[in-house]
Amino acid sequence: MNYILSNANVFMQGEFVKSNVFVNNGIITDISSAAPTKGSVVFDLEGFAIFPGFIDVHTHLREPGFFYKETIRTGTQAAAHGGYTTICAMPNLNPVPDCAETLAPQLEAIEKTALIEVLPYGAITYGEKGEALADFDALAPHVCAFSDDGRGVQSDKMMRQAMKKIKQLDKMVAAHCEVNELLNGGYIHAGEYCAQHGHKGICSESEWKQIERDIALVRETGCDYHVCHISTKEGVELIRQAKKEGLPVSCETGPHYLVLTDMDLQEDGRFKMNPPLRSKADQDALIAGILDGTIDMIATDHAPHSAEEKSKGLAKSMMGIVGLETAFPILYTNLVKKGVLTLNMLIDLMHTNPSKRFGIGTPLAVGMPANLTVYDLNETYTIDPAEFCSMGKSTPFTGWEVSGRCKLTMYKGIPVWEENLDSRKTTIL
Repeated sequence: MNYILSNANVFMQGEFVKSNVFVNNGIITDISSAAPTKGSVVFDLEGFAIFPGFIDVHTHLREPGFFYKETIRTGTQAAAHGGYTTICAMPNLNPVPDCAETLAPQLEAIEKTALIEVLPYGAITYGEKGEALADFDALAPHVCAFSDDGRGVQSDKMMRQAMKKIKQLDKMVAAHCEVNELLNGGYIHAGEYCAQHGHKGICSESEWKQIERDIALVRETGCDYHVCHISTKEGVELIRQAKKEGLPVSCETGPHYLVLTDMDLQEDGRFKMNPPLRSKADQDALIAGILDGTIDMIATDHAPHSAEEKSKGLAKSMMGIVGLETAFPILYTNLVKKGVLTLNMLIDLMHTNPSKRFGIGTPLAVGMPANLTVYDLNETYTIDPAEFCSMGKSTPFTGWEVSGRCKLTMYKGIPVWEENLDSRKTTIL
């Protein structure tokens, strides 16, 4: 099927250009003001914006092993609904993808059911137990990077060995940084809200101390290194100094850390995630880190759980919130419209930078696959989890009023999300 996306504001090289996007056999063949051609389905996108498909390097799809939380099908539907065309799936699954045999069922499910590009992570250690290294040689051709996400690698020796081997394979370590012995049963940030309400806190040192260790190992091994979901001011400064040193390091943060702090917590499981919401000082440091380039990208850490698992308050609910369907509108409304970031910066954080760092995704350009998303930036609505495609409904953003609704997402020229466009669609025979 050939498509023409007409009269749209196409976001190219940091600015909008009023143009038509021609898609033939899945490829963008022209971006111009040329007239529509015969044999095409035409979407009149007057007033809408076209962006390159977003890239999320940190998504939990839960399949195989935890189908009651999410599946590859529902997770990629949620991603398409949010404007994503490439996502990287974390390895805390059952079985954990730590060798060719345990990765195989995930690859098969992706091939059969994914609506967009899904790139799996391989585990760093067998079973993510931190006791023996995974089969990197067998995994490397099939994974985007290596991570034990959900757990920090506690052994210095184990991480050093992993980095040396992963460096040889020209792959990257994406580290969940957490020192277990510093957790002390905590489940929210050890800050003001925690003290006021008698909760057990997670100290910032549990995150940044392992970042500090890993940077020293990067200095020793030269391994490409990426920090997952950074949340602390100390962590930001460590990455900043490592970059000044010329080390091959990068990091991500999540939307929730940029627009919420621990003082926004409620006694509700939908505010519980790992790392936890931190202090205003940490949030300020994260935004400063984005503005000066220390933080490379924004990832959702989409982590669906069942309603029951998230119904037990801050103390006993499972860690994790969903985010694929809210990331862009939350960030656009609360950072771009308020002048904290430019729209160009946001697209860099959600597409360009992860594309360059991980070598994934495609630009919005002639000759490239039509991996793109269309947003009505002017449509304002209230976030309602009942409208989510994800099986997970737990989000701290329930009831928030946002601007920016995804109207269309294409992956390889195929519409994988379309909302209320029938009146704007015609076929030229």
